[in-house]
Amino acid sequence: MKYQIGDTVLVLHTNEEGKIIEFINRDMALVEIRGVRFPVYMDQIDFPYFKRFTEKKNTPPPAKKKVYVDQIKKEQVLSTNRNADGVWVSLLPLFDVDEFGDEYVTKIKIYLLNKNPETYTFSYNVVYNNIPEFTLNNTVHNHSEFYLHDIEFSEFNDNPVFEFEFSLTAPIKNKATYYETHLKLKAKQLFNKIAELQQKGEATFAYKLFDTYPDKQEEVKVDLSKLTGKGYKIYDIKDARQHLPPARSVIDLHAEKLTDDYLSMSNAEILNLQLQTFETYYELAVAHHQPELIVIHGIGDGTLRNEIHSILKLKKEVKSFVNRYHPSFGDGATEIFFSV
Repeated sequence: MKYQIGDTVLVLHTNEEGKIIEFINRDMALVEIRGVRFPVYMDQIDFPYFKRFTEKKNTPPPAKKKVYVDQIKKEQVLSTNRNADGVWVSLLPLFDVDEFGDEYVTKIKIYLLNKNPETYTFSYNVVYNNIPEFTLNNTVHNHSEFYLHDIEFSEFNDNPVFEFEFSLTAPIKNKATYYETHLKLKAKQLFNKIAELQQKGEATFAYKLFDTYPDKQEEVKVDLSKLTGKGYKIYDIKDARQHLPPARSVIDLHAEKLTDDYLSMSNAEILNLQLQTFETYYELAVAHHQPELIVIHGIGDGTLRNEIHSILKLKKEVKSFVNRYHPSFGDGATEIFFSV
């Protein structure tokens, strides 16, 4: 569960902070504010970290301004440290002071730091809820910094994912063709980093993406003659898809649809079977290059739906997914759209 008893939370409707006293059920909690207790829905509360940093007292927040790639100013600052120390993402918080003298963060400048001797071509994406919101392709030189862009501090509340793909501008025979990595920052993690930054009186903090550019993986050749000699069928990779089991555009994960023995199974056993079935048909959908897949998980207490959504957030083949009302399945199905 996202919250625990005793957590300080922000009531979104009133913009007041209180403490969770107890959980009434999975959807509601009892919150106390200045000695008054009242029930609120879980989707009407949030952690107060970003309110404390972003709210300028008595001043409405500025309108969000769309930033386009061609408007971004490129910066390159040479580093005095010539030792190889990896590739980093550096964050520079920008502070302002309100009329009461309190500091708050307005936005964060994002830099790519290359402390290695190689020069890299890179592709950079900022992704919110599996949807890319910002993309940039460029080159970061050896022992230098590259300014990427600014992000409004409030947008970190959506847990953005920073995705990178690197390749060498001057290819080396024994080095990998490309290297992918990503960075995901959680709200509480970022809040603690900025608090630590203020205590130390420092300007920036950074996260390492990788130490050294990876070597090329050697291709493992397998002698299949013994298998064919024993009667096993060996297919050419280009023909493999036609020998796969058929995919489905809709899969129903209700226990009674998967096994006749569901009444004798525990909840954990049923959930494990449902997730295994989901993974099987997900992989088949990808292998058969399906544009989309509908997963019927039902409503229930939301455990199966949440598990599936957590898995989908980590799948690189997923362009987006949504759990919305469907005329055939109601609210108990998630539609998955693949990158094709």
